[in-house]
Amino acid sequence: MRRDPKLYFAVLTIFAWACTAVPLPGAEPIRPAATYSIVAFDPENGQMGVAVQSHWFSVGSIVAWAEAGIGAVATQSFVEPSYGPLGLQLIKAGKTAPQALAALLLTDGHPDVRQVAMVDGLGNVAVHTGGKCIPAAGHRQGKNFSCQANMMEKGTVWDAMAEAFASAPGELVDRLLAALLAAENEGGDIRGRQSAAIVVVNNKVSGTPWRNRVYDLRVEDHPQPLQEMQRLVTIAKAYNHMNRGDDLLTGNDVPGALAEYSRAMAIYSGNPEMIFWPAVTMAASGKVEESMPLFAKVFRQDRKWAELLRRLPGVGQFPDDPELLKKILSLLPKTR
Repeated sequence: MRRDPKLYFAVLTIFAWACTAVPLPGAEPIRPAATYSIVAFDPENGQMGVAVQSHWFSVGSIVAWAEAGIGAVATQSFVEPSYGPLGLQLIKAGKTAPQALAALLLTDGHPDVRQVAMVDGLGNVAVHTGGKCIPAAGHRQGKNFSCQANMMEKGTVWDAMAEAFASAPGELVDRLLAALLAAENEGGDIRGRQSAAIVVVNNKVSGTPWRNRVYDLRVEDHPQPLQEMQRLVTIAKAYNHMNRGDDLLTGNDVPGALAEYSRAMAIYSGNPEMIFWPAVTMAASGKVEESMPLFAKVFRQDRKWAELLRRLPGVGQFPDDPELLKKILSLLPKTR
């Protein structure tokens, strides 16, 4: 196979930079730090993501990499973390995911112990499972995604992941989580479980970088990391609706904001934060009677929310209307 001189030079340049910050392993590669993962592109929602679970502390900090508008990477087995940032750099420079992965493997002294998958913003997918990854190890590619695993109890894990991802409903984060759950149900890591991570980014870059990450969740150490991840995904969905509500409210779209706040309340009704701010928005926009049951519910949970409400008019976050405030505060439970 002929080498592309421009690509080869780009790889060498990037690796020269990388080796000053993240040295490649020496003669003895480090212990395996990851087990099963998925990278995927969702053209319908315009998102890319990576998800992983492992019997290893804080697996997300070294395995899961994603950048909005660029791609997503999972680097595992005898993990070389620099595959993440370097792979994204090569894709950003114009290479496809297969080209980027091929170039990085070419300059790696231990490709036989690596397991790496990449997806780019066009849905191109690349995956490599080295011949010396600890069994059971393998991968399965599908349209716009790749599932890979090593050190599994059974060699059916990656197929189960692929089938779960392909058939799961919902947004990308739901489908990524479905793939992880399928892996665990198939037997998962022969060593057990410890940590998990999910990162989802937008494929279209906005002018505000902090909005480009839709989900960035990690369970660092937990006896049931996937169950905990399910809980965090639910909470994150609620806060995404709250954030959209805040954006709409800033744009003076009160009905739109209330609709988003209502969705947040429906998802995570146990959190008083999800009830208090919609109530504030309702009351401030003239929907006082609709807000009263919400204020009453919050005040029953904790009287401190009433004190927070008292502070809002002074900073322009609630109407400076003593009668309105008095009416709402009358809902406070009587102290004994």
